[in-house]
Amino acid sequence: MIQIKEPLSKFVKLRCTKCKNEQIVFGKSASKVKCLVCSSTLATPTGGKARIKAQILEVLE
Repeated sequence: MIQIKEPLSKFVKLRCTKCKNEQIVFGKSASKVKCLVCSSTLATPTGGKARIKAQILEVLE
């Protein structure tokens, strides 16, 4: 029987601290993620997991 490993990376639902917009981003994003409404920075890349600068609402699997 073949076992399939669960992925180590997740999607994260964030809320912008300035305009309260909710947005889903990749937890290991390789580029800067900005809010679609106010262009505030939500996450910055670090080479591994992204540094989150917004409120985390939920981790999606």
